[in-house]
Amino acid sequence: MARYLGSVCRLCRREGLKLFLKGDRCYTDKCAIEKRSYPPGAHGSNFRRKVSEFGIQLREKQKVKRLYGLLEKQFRRLFKEAERRKGMSGENLLMLLEKRLDNIVYRAGFASSRAESRQLVTHGHIQVNGKKGSYPSMTLRPDDVVSVREKSRKNVQINSAMEAALRKGTSSWLEVDPKNYSVKIVSEPKREELTLPIQEQLIVELYSR
Repeated sequence: MARYLGSVCRLCRREGLKLFLKGDRCYTDKCAIEKRSYPPGAHGSNFRRKVSEFGIQLREKQKVKRLYGLLEKQFRRLFKEAERRKGMSGENLLMLLEKRLDNIVYRAGFASSRAESRQLVTHGHIQVNGKKGSYPSMTLRPDDVVSVREKSRKNVQINSAMEAALRKGTSSWLEVDPKNYSVKIVSEPKREELTLPIQEQLIVELYSR
C-alpha cells in the first residue's frame, strides 16, 4: 500500500495548525510549527497569496485527510460511504474516520500517534474481540472490544504511550481498561468531542463540484 514518507512536520506547517502527527513531541516546544508557523518552501515566510473558494475547500479536505493519515483514494472511498448513509454526509465522514481501528487504538492511548497505531495493527499487536486485528482501516461498532495482544503487553512503546494517555484523558464513547490493555466501544462517536477546528461542510462542497 502506498504511504507518505516525507516530513510530517511539513504537513502541519502547510495546514497552519498542529495535526499531532508526531505524538508527544507535538506537545513540546520542539514542535516545528512553534518555531516556523508559515508554510514550507523557499517563499513560505512571504506567503500572502489570496486563496479562492476552491482553495479553502481543498485545504480543509487535505487537513482532515492528513490528520487521519489517509491517501486520496482511501479518503474519497470513505466519503462515498458517508454519502450513502442517512444523515449529514460531512458528519458521517468524521464518524467513519473516528471508528477506524487505527484511530481507536490511538484514542485508547495504546499509541502516541495514528501512524504508530497503524504500525501496531499491521505488526499483529492488536486484537479485535479476541482475534487479530487484520487491517487498520476496519470499521468498528459499539460493543466491540480492542485489546493489546498478551505477548505485546510488555512493549515499552505501548506502555509509555498509555502513561501519557492517562494524563490527557480519553473520549467518552470509549471505555478504557488500562489493567487489561483493552478498550470497549460503548457508543457512537460524538461530533462535539472533535476539538480540532474542522469544517466538514467544506469537504462536502468540494466533492459536490
